[in-house]
Amino acid sequence: MFMPLWGDFLTNDGRIVHKWKHYFPAYERHFSKFVNSDVVFLEIGCGRGGSLELWKRYFGPHARIVGIDIDSRCRAFGDGDQIEVRIGDQSDVGFLQSLIDEFGPFDAVLDDGSHVMSHIRASFDFLYPRISRNGVYFVEDLHTAYWDEYEGGLRRKASFIEHCKDLIDELNADHARGEMQPTAFTSSTLSMHFYDSIAVFEKGRTTRKWAPQVGRPD
Repeated sequence: MFMPLWGDFLTNDGRIVHKWKHYFPAYERHFSKFVNSDVVFLEIGCGRGGSLELWKRYFGPHARIVGIDIDSRCRAFGDGDQIEVRIGDQSDVGFLQSLIDEFGPFDAVLDDGSHVMSHIRASFDFLYPRISRNGVYFVEDLHTAYWDEYEGGLRRKASFIEHCKDLIDELNADHARGEMQPTAFTSSTLSMHFYDSIAVFEKGRTTRKWAPQVGRPD
């Protein structure tokens, strides 16, 4: 029987899951379309292993869950069935490419890794163009974008929040009247969503067409 994520979290008696409660409605909103599908899901940062189990239960028996972490002890979180764990650095593009080579393009990515700005950016820049055509890329714990010890700070250019502000313009580049050129991000991104400490990117738009004119002509 399908159980919403919040209910599953509250009744969890497996490995520890550490999440802010306001994340759960956003998870449901953006990941529910993958439930009971053959989704290939990547979680950056394994924590104590509980969230990998949570995603396995949520997405169902056809899902493939991949977790990555720099801590070799996280290998123990693989279950030999649907959950695979690989050890490596989220900012190492060679490592990230090896994941794509092994598992194919990911349908959804959840970045709950180091929360360091340069690491978030490196993972996003490499993985986002390579996720599936209708994929979802979810970055959480972005309160660190305002903290110096994570390379953040209010309006600090290197923060991922500031990068997101630039991407809003890029999303709308078709309407900039030549002041900026559309990019692959422009043509492939359907929407961007922001919540407290979260940024979500949804793919799905590859063409731009005006809606046909409707109504009686004057």
